[in-house]
Amino acid sequence: MNDSVKKMLEYNRVFVDHEMYQRYATTKYPDRKIAILSCMDTRMTELLPAALGIKNGDVKLIKNAGGQITHPYGSVIFSLLVAVYELGVDTILVIGHDDCGGRALDAKKMIAKMEEKGISRDVIDHVDANHKNLEQWLTGFGDICTSVQNTVDTIRNHPLIHKDVEVYGFVMDPHTGAMREVTCADK
Repeated sequence: MNDSVKKMLEYNRVFVDHEMYQRYATTKYPDRKIAILSCMDTRMTELLPAALGIKNGDVKLIKNAGGQITHPYGSVIFSLLVAVYELGVDTILVIGHDDCGGRALDAKKMIAKMEEKGISRDVIDHVDANHKNLEQWLTGFGDICTSVQNTVDTIRNHPLIHKDVEVYGFVMDPHTGAMREVTCADK
């Protein structure tokens, strides 16, 4: 186990032993009835909740690379369906951010890094031929406003998301937390 994980686990023991968890007590139901789909960028970990005045228990927060939906029946939509139908969410916010690393991903470079780490060309070719076109799947999404709007449109038009769910798209500045709404005009 690496030192970073060991330090986290040591802290966890102190956290539990000193009952520091008590200040985070809440239910599984989001108080604000909001789900947020956002990027996994480390700059957004504390900034996003702080910039929006969100505390533990307020929202359902779903994070992935780019804050996007890459498959209409994948894990993000599954999570949103659970949030809407089981946990009372009536509003979904898609929040991308400026300077997102997902914009300019280079699939060829990522595949080369896989090979450098010991993933065989046979495995890569098998995945590419039988599961996913890796160059297409691992390529960046380009413009953040377009990506956010596409994700908003996917949610709004999803056949399993009822039309009373409000869906909005925003882009956050990862330095200041300033938000701007994305509209179709931004496409």
